[in-house]
Amino acid sequence: MLEPLQYLLGAGSGSLVGFILGLAGGGGSILAVPLLVYLVGVPNPHVAIGTSAFAVAANAATGLVHHARAGNVKWRCAGLFTAAGVLGALAGSTIGKAVDGQKLLALFALVMIGVGIVMVLRRHDPGTPGAECNREKAPKVLGMGLGTGIFSGFFGIGGGFLIVPGLTASTGMPILNAIGSSLVAVTAFGLTTALNYSLSGLVDWMLAAAFIAGGVVGGRLGVKTAARLAAGSGTLQSAFAALIFLVALYMLGKSLGAI
Repeated sequence: MLEPLQYLLGAGSGSLVGFILGLAGGGGSILAVPLLVYLVGVPNPHVAIGTSAFAVAANAATGLVHHARAGNVKWRCAGLFTAAGVLGALAGSTIGKAVDGQKLLALFALVMIGVGIVMVLRRHDPGTPGAECNREKAPKVLGMGLGTGIFSGFFGIGGGFLIVPGLTASTGMPILNAIGSSLVAVTAFGLTTALNYSLSGLVDWMLAAAFIAGGVVGGRLGVKTAARLAAGSGTLQSAFAALIFLVALYMLGKSLGAI
């Protein structure tokens, strides 16, 4: 059982994660796990992973509603990506539970650094506004979805920081559409992972509730900010990549005992 202060810190962490999810479609769960472990003080990394997976899924669903109202969601692409990804998330989360928690965090940080580099390299690619998922693109979208789902489940993350570049690479859609569409998969992946972890008793439901409550507030602000930043060439991508690098380096330092 956690202390009252830890639940307050959980709500504050949820607000920040909700903002990032609304802003970038991903990165929320990148922050959620280290926030629960290092700020809130959850002693078991696997409980932090299971709890954050459920909370991020709920916060992503809130952000999805806002993006859908703004017309930023390409539902066919999101559906294909999500269907393949759920299968991957189930397999990945089963494997992840068997891996040492501290090693899992270190691997997580290394993957984040790689994705951040890709985001920087693609920051000036505006995408194709009318891009859709046709028969020609479907195999690539399904393949990206499956691979992203495996990573998502293994690391206990919503996966948006992988889904956004995966959607832009497989369909050519602009990043704002990828952000909105990614939240369909983030919600589904998070629920799949959380369900698997909950079967092993690795979800703190009270902490998850506090996290979600904070996320609802942050998510609304994040969606509004994303619409403004998307107007600038590469601004949203660069901000997302910078966030990934900072958190990854911190997590890597903690895992290796350097911080």
